Amino acid sequence: MRDIIAEINDKLVEIEKKEGVRILHAVESGSRAWGFASPDSDYDVRFVYVRPAADYLRLDEPRDVIEWQLDEVLDINGWDLKKALTSFAKGNATLFEWSDSPIVYRTTDDWKRIKEVGKQYFSEKSAVYHYYGTANKTFNEYLCGENVRYKKYFYALRPLLAARYIEEYHSIPPVLFDDLMKMEIDPELKKGIEYLLKVKKVTNEKEQNPHIPVIRRFIETEVVKQKTIADNMADDHNKDWSALNDIFLKVIGFS
Repeated sequence: MRDIIAEINDKLVEIEKKEGVRILHAVESGSRAWGFASPDSDYDVRFVYVRPAADYLRLDEPRDVIEWQLDEVLDINGWDLKKALTSFAKGNATLFEWSDSPIVYRTTDDWKRIKEVGKQYFSEKSAVYHYYGTANKTFNEYLCGENVRYKKYFYALRPLLAARYIEEYHSIPPVLFDDLMKMEIDPELKKGIEYLLKVKKVTNEKEQNPHIPVIRRFIETEVVKQKTIADNMADDHNKDWSALNDIFLKVIGFS
């Protein structure tokens, strides 16, 4: 584990040197951050970076993403600060997950300030739509066959539990699956999920297995429920961009 962490940090240094950027925050996303990695799970490294202030005044402004590496072990890519702040304004649930990832490879005081500003822009409606959409897409693409990859169950379960968390607590849901499981959950479903977790930790990601009926029933009914909830929610986006504009100018050093 220490070897891969060292390799990831070396990659981040390499990105900064070759791209001429400063990384503000770098984390693990995906199954490792969520707490249900398989033995052969890759490392999904996500980061937010900032360029020199002059780059944001160029007519040919650089791309707002860096897609650095994608292989069987490492999946590394990042977003420009401007893209990240714009995504906060839209209530992008993925960015809130990066902010709260339990596995942090690197962070900065600038990011701590950005994170605090970002919280002002959490949108329950956007987040529930995001989590519903992720679960519904996973169900339709991967969970309708006779056998399934157990990893895909989690890609529907976790977003649905996150949506339920928002419904219950009206706040940003935790990243760790174990924390979502602390909610009140039907005992039969909880037992099925605990069995799934146990099997998943010793099962390769591509292995096919029989359906777990209680989990499949939950996913089928909950996607319908969360879609209805999202449809009926009022628009709660924070439309005042002033805090985001202020932190953007401070971080790039514009005066």
